[in-house]
Amino acid sequence: MDAEGLTHVSKAVFGLDPKILSTAILVISYIILFTEKLNRAVVALMGAAIMIFAGILTQETAIAGIDFNTLALLIGMMTIVGIAEKSGMFQYVAVWSAKKVKASPRGLLIVLAVVTAVFSALLDNVTTVLLVAPVTFQITRKLKINPYPFLIVEIFASNIGGTATLIGDPPNILIGSALKLTFMDFVNELTPVVAVTMIVLVFAFDLIWGRHMQTSDKNRQAVMKINEKDTITDSVLLVKSLAVLTAVIIGFMAAEHLHIANGTIAIFGASVLLLLYTWGSPHDERDHKIEEAFGLVDWTTIFFFAGLFAIVYGLEEAGVLSLLGTKFIEITDGSIEKAAMIVVWLSAFVSTAIDNIPFVATMIPMIKSMEESMGGREAMMPVWWALSLGACFGGNGSLIAASANVIVAGMAQREGHPIHFMKFLIWSIPTMLISVGIAALYLHIRHFM
Repeated sequence: MDAEGLTHVSKAVFGLDPKILSTAILVISYIILFTEKLNRAVVALMGAAIMIFAGILTQETAIAGIDFNTLALLIGMMTIVGIAEKSGMFQYVAVWSAKKVKASPRGLLIVLAVVTAVFSALLDNVTTVLLVAPVTFQITRKLKINPYPFLIVEIFASNIGGTATLIGDPPNILIGSALKLTFMDFVNELTPVVAVTMIVLVFAFDLIWGRHMQTSDKNRQAVMKINEKDTITDSVLLVKSLAVLTAVIIGFMAAEHLHIANGTIAIFGASVLLLLYTWGSPHDERDHKIEEAFGLVDWTTIFFFAGLFAIVYGLEEAGVLSLLGTKFIEITDGSIEKAAMIVVWLSAFVSTAIDNIPFVATMIPMIKSMEESMGGREAMMPVWWALSLGACFGGNGSLIAASANVIVAGMAQREGHPIHFMKFLIWSIPTMLISVGIAALYLHIRHFM
């Protein structure tokens, strides 16, 4: 930030130090978010407005701080996945996979973990658990076995699998947009460590639970009788959705060569699917379908992101994040390896306690401020990958660490199989520690040996 801008901020905060004031606004906002006493979008938007009222930001600079590429990517993918879900394609894959392992409880545990991880990488982890968990209840009910182990593994697989790609987990969307990274940058860098971590996860839980699960042949036959084709509610929409979703993912892969932002690709894909979805419908029905499709977008999350971007930009404008970046450089003695190791573990533990989205949003401009002093963007890439791995894998640390965890717990409660916070920690803490340990080892081998 230039000196003129800093002087303007200093004069606009009624004599208060802008660093202290902006930090206070951020901390209070995060505390309220942590307590969940208020809707998170309301908290973020109010925090952003207070930044403006305090004179730390103007309306123009607040808007400038919002990453519209991230918002476009989220809105586009939410629309595409929401419409595609209506076809039943995802439920089809889950039932088909269960039948491929002959409805064996052990095989089912493995296959649902893999399906969840793959879906989380290509869609997002929240949508994935919303699609897979109901099928899990249906199948385990027929097998007359406890769904608890399957749900636990699906939670872990969703957070690990979502780490593999740009669109799999919100922290990656934030990092990718801020650094203008491509879909393939994430695939090339993170998919190997995600694959290794998934293998370890599946092996461990197969050893703990899978090998000891039993059910009768009669119950397995009940699952084998499920016709996966019955899950397809609209075959025409299935073809349209699959074509658009495939084209969008190919577009993400080619974005580097096309020089088109991922948000633009997602929005274009969503608009094409909306056109195909409503093509040939009467005027009133067409408008109803469009309104219904827009209702599938999680606008609470969108406005939460918008407000959060403005709050964090207030800290950036006040000079807080560059100051923290300088202190961090002193702690690490300017060592990229030390910085990466600290970031991966810090991100994991913080993300265990609070939502990883606001943490990553705050860390991005701080790490950016360190780049010039530590050798530039290319030299700092291990630190950025450490932030992604730590924040995403840290989502497995507790029941409140990621949105997917909370959603599965809510569904389990309604089905009469509650996932208790303390009992979950028995599985989540070791899983988080092992997965982050694998990530730290991977970063060391890949970048520092």
